[in-house]
Amino acid sequence: MYSRRSLLKHGSLLLGSLYLPMALATSPIASTAAAPPPAQKVYTISVVPQYNGVQLHTEWSPLLARIARDTGVQFQLVLAKTIPQFETAVLAGEPDFAYLNPYHAVMAKRAQNYLPFIRDNKTLKGILVVRQDSPYKTLHDLDKKSVGFPAPNAFGASLYMRALLTAEHVDFQTQFLSTHSNVYRSVLNGTVAAGGGINTTLNDETPEVRAQLRILYQTPETAPHPIVAHPRVPAEVVKALHDALLNLSKDAEGQRLLAEIRMAQPINADYQRDYLSLEKLKIEKFVILEKE
Repeated sequence: MYSRRSLLKHGSLLLGSLYLPMALATSPIASTAAAPPPAQKVYTISVVPQYNGVQLHTEWSPLLARIARDTGVQFQLVLAKTIPQFETAVLAGEPDFAYLNPYHAVMAKRAQNYLPFIRDNKTLKGILVVRQDSPYKTLHDLDKKSVGFPAPNAFGASLYMRALLTAEHVDFQTQFLSTHSNVYRSVLNGTVAAGGGINTTLNDETPEVRAQLRILYQTPETAPHPIVAHPRVPAEVVKALHDALLNLSKDAEGQRLLAEIRMAQPINADYQRDYLSLEKLKIEKFVILEKE
């Protein structure tokens, strides 16, 4: 039987590229705490669209509503249609907070001095998957073959993976397929010979999908997706969100909400410790900033 997350993911395949209407995607998360003064600021938080908009709204809205109740701070969930649109908004400094991939954290710090303050304890690994019954055993078996990736700057699934494949002198043909789910299903239906993803999104797939895929290659581990704050956000608001996320792990409902957004074990994030090393990978030449 499919889980709710699996059904949402499966539904995205049937419906194609699905985008939430802005009235839904950016509706404020109401607080049940004492009514704030009319002028109280609502802080925006944007989430990298690794999955379709319905799934992200279903996962993040209840968590932000719980945090609003716990802190009295209101948040507005902003969902971009595509990863390139998300990148454009973050690099322009539009959202107050953003949940983004590790190299996005590097890009966001350089562009706007966004700083990470919380992340999951579990590390991130990029993976390259093929069909379980495919003849491909080594990276060089993919020479002249089509390889699918979610988006140019999806870190472990695409950016880092393409850099490593190039370093191994694999001559592959690139296809960008918008989401991790699309990549896995394109591998299954034979549209591409292999596809890039990450350990957490593969684990989100149904047992039926996972059973038909085989991991051919993995990247070195890195710190996972953090939440970052723009420097204009008051320190006390950043601390309120940080502390609320940590406190969610203390009760069953909070644990469930954290698991939904793939941050089951939140810990402090630190740019110098967690993400500075990514600057030294020298993979800037593989960054592609698309125009919408």
